[in-house]
Amino acid sequence: MKETASNLKGMYMELGGWSVPANIVSGITTKYNGVSKAPFDSLNMGLHIGDEPEDVVHNRQLLAEAIQFPLDTWILGEQVHGTEIAVATKREAGRGSRELTDSLPSVDGLITNEKGMLLAAFFADCVPLYFFDSTSDWIGMAHAGWRGTVADMAGKMVEALCTNGADRESIQAMIGPCISKNRYEVDDYIVQQIPEEFRAKVLLPSGSDRYYLDLQMLNRLYLLQAGIQDDNILTAAYCTYDSPEFYSHREDQGKTGRMIGFIGMKEEQA
Repeated sequence: MKETASNLKGMYMELGGWSVPANIVSGITTKYNGVSKAPFDSLNMGLHIGDEPEDVVHNRQLLAEAIQFPLDTWILGEQVHGTEIAVATKREAGRGSRELTDSLPSVDGLITNEKGMLLAAFFADCVPLYFFDSTSDWIGMAHAGWRGTVADMAGKMVEALCTNGADRESIQAMIGPCISKNRYEVDDYIVQQIPEEFRAKVLLPSGSDRYYLDLQMLNRLYLLQAGIQDDNILTAAYCTYDSPEFYSHREDQGKTGRMIGFIGMKEEQA
């Protein structure tokens, strides 16, 4: 599996290892250098978990300034652990950036080929999926927990990109930081949702009807199945459970903040 190191910049981790032009900004926030109080301390990006809304918006503004994408250019989906994908345009710019109720309803995946917009999604162990096609300038950002993963969110993102003009052979996919296979124990109910042909590659028995599940590998298999070239799939070598930089829903027993994964194209190439 092709893993990539990333550049930690305090407030966020810049994704490295993939071939993107200088005007592409992509990364995932850490939990550092924000204003949220415990148990969300300190750079919580989620408005939906009980944190003070003004603190969350303040945190988002800090990131907006750091990456030079104003909040009015952000687009966020509601995230319901589904596979609905929206094509984002300038008309939707700013949706979900300041108000939870303003996010795109039922959306877990976003794609666009318009410059000057930031696609974003929330995470705290689930899998961030990033996409870029150099031939068409389409980008994508998706949230894939176990439900989205086994429902083939990865493959559906590829199909959405290709339907709108991306070239399957040149699409690059980045599987971002998430909970690792050593920390993600699941029961037989979840196992039964995984295609049989994938199970031997992503599951390790841990006890009676219990298994460790490799979400990154599972998403990789779906991407390969969708026709993405093996060399065009990269995996971030970080576990959100073990890495102190990140929020982890499982490690923090459900009461924790959220990171934002993001990708955008600046108007002018640097």
